[in-house]
Amino acid sequence: MTAPAERYRSNRQGEIDSAFVYRAMAAAEEDERLSSVYTRLAEVEERHLGFWEDQLRRQGLDPGPRRPSWRARVMAWLARRFGAGMVLPTVATLEQVDQAGYDDQPEASGTAMPAEERSHARVLRYITSGSPAGLAGETLARLEGRHRALGGNALRAAVLGANDGLTSNLALVVGVAGAGLASRTVLLAGLTGLLAGACSMAIGELVSVQSARELYQRQVRTEAAEIRSVPDEEREELALIYEAKGLPKEEAEQVAARLMADGDAALDAMVREELGLDPSELGGSPYTAAVSSFVLFAAGALLPLLPYFFLAGTPAVLVASGFAAVGLFLIGALITLLTGKGALFSGTRQLVFGLLAAGVTFGLGHLLGAAVG
Repeated sequence: MTAPAERYRSNRQGEIDSAFVYRAMAAAEEDERLSSVYTRLAEVEERHLGFWEDQLRRQGLDPGPRRPSWRARVMAWLARRFGAGMVLPTVATLEQVDQAGYDDQPEASGTAMPAEERSHARVLRYITSGSPAGLAGETLARLEGRHRALGGNALRAAVLGANDGLTSNLALVVGVAGAGLASRTVLLAGLTGLLAGACSMAIGELVSVQSARELYQRQVRTEAAEIRSVPDEEREELALIYEAKGLPKEEAEQVAARLMADGDAALDAMVREELGLDPSELGGSPYTAAVSSFVLFAAGALLPLLPYFFLAGTPAVLVASGFAAVGLFLIGALITLLTGKGALFSGTRQLVFGLLAAGVTFGLGHLLGAAVG
């Protein structure tokens, strides 16, 4: 068998398996919306299957009967026995891995198959972002209320940024004090650590957010290109997404068709619904993120330094530790806004870990100071 024929048969077998599993998932799925989505995915895979069978026939080869592999049979059995949610994560992962499989195959060039494979991966990723059995309520809340989620992320960044500054600079200050150096030197080391850490955090955040924005911009450009090149497939993908969110099939198709009639509206909808991004923000300003990180880290790092502006020696170390202890407990208590744990438990845990780190660095500083001395 020639190399192209072997590839055609491999592609054909993959489509047989995918269609077989999707059909089983559709039959096992109790949610009619998701069952309809799986059926339509199976229909697309069967079109791909027919394409590769035609390629084999053009080479004078008989495609043979359509027999699913043992793997596909096992997955179909699991779906029928335990529900579509049992195999959904595995199927979604496989689609994610294989979504670019047709990109470099010349026979698929100029067809809708590469775009459809990527579309399948995205639709399944959208579905699995909820619960294994379908789209959970919190998933829809996240997809339809991203600004509220951003608030939670901002709170998390603020709490953790201040915690990093407080813990790291407390350890630095106490470690230098443990070495027996003068209070002026401790203050200088602490201020240097504050600036170095805050600058590092700011630069890291700037690069991180800017890189994320560039990635998002690339995704938006890719989406715009697909809307221009394969509008029918993008319309079908939009319809699938809205159907999975609860709209009847006919209404979902009507909404998708209206959006696709306006290129800008279609791109905005695809970016929001498929990529989960706000086109006007794309992750926020990297400069705002950098300044925020600098300020939050510096605020936490300044707390154990305050006593050294008016005290020296052991009293300065004790008061700095006391200030830091209060700050650690409050930060731990604030973290409960994100975790839902008890404030007393989280605050005490944060206090213990922070003071433990300070105690270790004080001991190491003392040993290093004695050794150098």
